[in-house]
Amino acid sequence: MLHGHGDDVHKFRNITINFSSNISGKTDLSGLYRRLTKRMKCVAAYPEPEPSGLEAQIAAMYGIQPDEVCVTNGATEAIYLIAQTFRGMKSYVLQPTFSEYADASRLHGHTVKSIYSLDNIDDNADIVWLCNPNNPTGEARPENKLKELIKTHPSVCFVIDRSYEDFTYKKLFSAAEAAEWPQVILLHSATKRYAIPGLRLGYITASAALLQQIRIQRMPWSVNALAIEAGYFLFQDHPSAPSFFSDAHSAEPCAENASQSDAPPPFPALNELLAETERLRNAIENLKIAEVWPTDTHFFLMRLKTGKSALLKKYLAEEHGILIRNASNFEGLDDSFVRIATQTPEENSLLIKALEAWRSSFIY
Repeated sequence: MLHGHGDDVHKFRNITINFSSNISGKTDLSGLYRRLTKRMKCVAAYPEPEPSGLEAQIAAMYGIQPDEVCVTNGATEAIYLIAQTFRGMKSYVLQPTFSEYADASRLHGHTVKSIYSLDNIDDNADIVWLCNPNNPTGEARPENKLKELIKTHPSVCFVIDRSYEDFTYKKLFSAAEAAEWPQVILLHSATKRYAIPGLRLGYITASAALLQQIRIQRMPWSVNALAIEAGYFLFQDHPSAPSFFSDAHSAEPCAENASQSDAPPPFPALNELLAETERLRNAIENLKIAEVWPTDTHFFLMRLKTGKSALLKKYLAEEHGILIRNASNFEGLDDSFVRIATQTPEENSLLIKALEAWRSSFIY
């Protein structure tokens, strides 16, 4: 999937607005930059072979045990570690979704079957991979439905990618609940949560018995010293694990005794982000150029009524400096699908105007 990822801004000139990545480009990371600058000398020494200190901090945040957390070099390393640990299994992948689940499974000798409904899960599977909320659809599957499936299929291992868990109001079961099940693995992404894709920081939560099998596959020093330092900083003011978003959240430090330089990055209120997503969806629907799919988070799919997603992407990039995600390479989707991730109100309005111009020009 190296050439099918979002955020391929390097392929275009003069991109000024990026709707192609599900990562917020407007997160204020200045506090993190200051913290890492102060700790830059850490690159002159080896980090911990296993980031056990950070795992203990994350475990305390969720109210679970340190051996129920495994920190990884991004959620992608976690995906490949799991596929490697259970090599040769039969994997079901709930489509359309992130291609790495199937890619990692095939790399490690799994038999991969694509399914398109939770009702297609049966005991013939060894592993079920699903993303919740799902990329690219934005759908969050009902908590009670997932719990029912887990209990109904005790012989099936459920790998649930929760990279976008902080970007929805839909109820999701907790990491502590998941750790009590012997066959549930949750993936978490600091990349998405804090908009730090370049640092590569993710983690797995699961039962200690499951993680013991996965942990021995992890390469020593897979998580670099700066990523570990970033993790200590970013998770420092989150003693519990609810969404970091808050309707009352501001740019002030989260802890009373935290200085401005030591405060984790501020985020917009989730209700504002989702309200703006709905405004953008409605505006695009009113243009009557596409069927806009519902979503439970800040990104969504739209299916063009006429024309191809690649042509629209090229037009917006070259004529308006706007980058969108051509979603045609997701399994189960075709060349009429586009994924949009909500940006600022001003940028969203510019996208709407650009789509109006595209419609008026009859390029599509």
